[in-house]
Amino acid sequence: MKILLLGIGNVLYADEGIGVHFVNYITENYQFTHESHQLEMLDGGTLAQGLIPIICQYDYLIVVDTVNANGVEAGEVYFFDFDKAPQEIDWQGSAHEVEMLQTLNMMEMVGDRPKTFVLGVTPTVLEPMTLGLTTKVAAAVPLMEQTLLTHLASLGFTATRIAEHSIDSLIPNSYKRGVTTTGENIEDETHQI
Repeated sequence: MKILLLGIGNVLYADEGIGVHFVNYITENYQFTHESHQLEMLDGGTLAQGLIPIICQYDYLIVVDTVNANGVEAGEVYFFDFDKAPQEIDWQGSAHEVEMLQTLNMMEMVGDRPKTFVLGVTPTVLEPMTLGLTTKVAAAVPLMEQTLLTHLASLGFTATRIAEHSIDSLIPNSYKRGVTTTGENIEDETHQI
């Protein structure tokens, strides 16, 4: 089985870049092995429909992105089957979030969408020309990491930690807010469906 871990987001809008930053963080810090499955990781940026020729080559897709959810705090982590999205997910957040939803729905209509899961976090700030993450979203990274590693382990992957880069160290410094991911306690549970 071919699996794609796809980071989506606009890194120029603070928390909107979490999908891209998170996939880069995983790529730099882990090596994954499986006796028969293949895992690839990709920074999809805001390409949405431009990703269709790439996505349709895979059997299984994990999209990492921001998700808007009604009535929850910023920094809440969600992991769910795309076909069984929690009721509070409203998909009406940023332009790239709506475009990615439309892309996945279009792929479903023509039968090209692989089995899809979403690993998302509710954003705090969508501020232009800010490359860093807010404190609440940065604090969600360890829970996102553990959720992903647990899911990949359930598929039979072995994860080997190869580096100790923080997510903040992987984000370019230009226009960065100066927040870090260290010293934060995670109180929120992952919402799994």
